[in-house]
Amino acid sequence: VVRRRLLQRYEHQPFISCLAGFYSCRWKRYQRRRTEPGKCCCKTRECVFFPLLVGAFCFSLVFLYMWGEAKNDYNNFDWYNYGNLGFWFLWSLVLLIVAAILFMYITLLLVLAMCLLAEGQQLYLHWSHKIGTFLVLGFSITALFILSVLWGDQWKTVRLSFQITAPYLHIGAITIMVLLSWPVALHTIRADKKVVQVIIVGPYLAILLFLFLIPLGMYSPCIREMGTLGPKPALIGHRGAPMLAPENTEMSFQKTIEYGGDGLETDVTISYDGVPFLMHDSTLRRTTNIKEVYPNDTTQNAALFSWDTLQELNAGMWFLKDKPFSCMGSLSRADQNQAMNQSIYKLSNFLRLADSQNKLVIFDLYRPPEKHPYRNSWINRTLEVILNESGIRPSLVLWLENDMRSFVQSVAPGFQQTVGSKAPVEDLLLDNIVKLNLAYTEMSSEDIRKYAEANITTNLYVVNEPWLFSLAWCSGAHSVTTNAVHTLKNLSQPLFLMTPQQYNIMWILTDLTSVLLISLIFAL
Repeated sequence: VVRRRLLQRYEHQPFISCLAGFYSCRWKRYQRRRTEPGKCCCKTRECVFFPLLVGAFCFSLVFLYMWGEAKNDYNNFDWYNYGNLGFWFLWSLVLLIVAAILFMYITLLLVLAMCLLAEGQQLYLHWSHKIGTFLVLGFSITALFILSVLWGDQWKTVRLSFQITAPYLHIGAITIMVLLSWPVALHTIRADKKVVQVIIVGPYLAILLFLFLIPLGMYSPCIREMGTLGPKPALIGHRGAPMLAPENTEMSFQKTIEYGGDGLETDVTISYDGVPFLMHDSTLRRTTNIKEVYPNDTTQNAALFSWDTLQELNAGMWFLKDKPFSCMGSLSRADQNQAMNQSIYKLSNFLRLADSQNKLVIFDLYRPPEKHPYRNSWINRTLEVILNESGIRPSLVLWLENDMRSFVQSVAPGFQQTVGSKAPVEDLLLDNIVKLNLAYTEMSSEDIRKYAEANITTNLYVVNEPWLFSLAWCSGAHSVTTNAVHTLKNLSQPLFLMTPQQYNIMWILTDLTSVLLISLIFAL
């Protein structure tokens, strides 16, 4: 025994030295200890801390996956922070980078621990890494809690994402279990008591069995028989093409048309003197230069300005300065010059542009604040512009506003009546509704099919990511509102699409291959 320990002390083991050095900061051979047969792989304190390391890995993985799939809504997150902080910054991208770094750090520690266990070494995590583990665990739990409270709908996005990523997550999980089989087999064989062997192997086999069977409960509309996929959803530009031009400006809508968008979406506010114009925010400070022109009026409601005052403002320079999307490409010199000279766009001009290009229009109509001259006649004034001033064909208008819907139908029977929430088919038909405008988190292939049978089409908003657009396509959506017309227009088929037979073969082959490899590892 003494001779073996002396040999171990001076044996040249560069690989184990690196593992122990990075994990325990024990670079010297005499500082390390091998696990004796039948003994625990670490001291009591380390046995208590190792589950915390695994927990930190799990929570950081969940947060990274959640935030990675939330990329579709990063602009909403940054806009929310802008409203609270008063300045624009890509906080969403910073959070993603931090989450990725912390996950890679904790994953590295866990991989080092698994390798040390596979080499029969005792675990000892250095105190600095223990502090790091607590930081990762605390950050991940806190971030998940805050996002769940303030932005709980993102869990719906995560659930939707499983309909695309689940087959690949299944393969990844099985691969990890195969890799873990080596240290599990080593310590099981070296255990001198049956109880210890059961404690080691039992949970491992339970998790493995769960992973083998979990595809039985998986559902995805993108797993379907050949030839049953519906037509590609139409693309409606959300405030135009806000990744290519300042939102709600003429340039933005022209970019949507240039890239083949099928419709235009916007937001309508009425000026103090009764001119409907396009503006999403309640104030002008984010998307105009009002801070330079009228610094004392930055918090005033946009509807309380006259049209002459609004025309003095620039509505494009902010776009080049703040870069509202992290995935924006570089603009050409001509586009930069054009963006810098954009102004606030009138509703009548917007409608004329849509009519000239035969594009559908849909808009949110904001009621003016109290003491506004058009507070009680906002719908009437908007209808005047649509029917008398713009000349747009009524069939191109998707009327979304629910107030005074009966009156609107009587004066403009040609509008396509649209509603923003699900309802029984009978009620929708009674109100002459022909289209639903739903948040993508309400996506349901069954509901879409049920409404389609009654000739009620479905539009989903806001769909930016190709995976989410693919899911909407497979679910049967007729159109989507998007910030990324230029990207989604290039998709010729869903990113994930396979027949049930192909999926079953992939699932069975994965399970059989893993069983063979794990059996060989345990046998050797």
